[in-house]
Amino acid sequence: MRRAHHPAPSMAPAPVPLDASRFTSANRRRLSGPAMRTFIAIADLWALSQDDRLLVLGLPSRSTYYGWVKAARDGEDITLPTDTLLRISAVLGIHKALRILFASDADGLRWLREPHAALPFGGQPPIALALGGTQDGLMLLRRFLDAARGGLYMAPNAADDGAAALSDEDILIT
Repeated sequence: MRRAHHPAPSMAPAPVPLDASRFTSANRRRLSGPAMRTFIAIADLWALSQDDRLLVLGLPSRSTYYGWVKAARDGEDITLPTDTLLRISAVLGIHKALRILFASDADGLRWLREPHAALPFGGQPPIALALGGTQDGLMLLRRFLDAARGGLYMAPNAADDGAAALSDEDILIT
């Protein structure tokens, strides 16, 4: 007699279906003006040139970019492409993480602009990832900073002073 094979139940949570309504034209229009105004403020703080801003936003034409800026500043309706909104979202996440990790905007900007030895940067300034023109570069920088907020990758801080390494005896399996 052959026994039926029943796979063990998965421990992973069921995937959450993508909420496509996030990408509707009406939702993008609602978010676009505030997103562009915030991007401009952060780009000003980071002292990004116009060429740098275009790279971060995925290289829209200059006339398209200036149209977005004018409309956003004048409070007019604009609808940014999904890719542009995702890029701006990454910039917002980077900015937020810098504000959490560093005592001042100047300290965060210095970190962005100075060479960094961590693997993703290869001795280049972290801002180079953001200015590479790809969404992947922006997201890698954001994920690096999010991990740093969680205590990974960055140099230990005062909270870590005196912390002892864990041993096998410290791990409990229940």
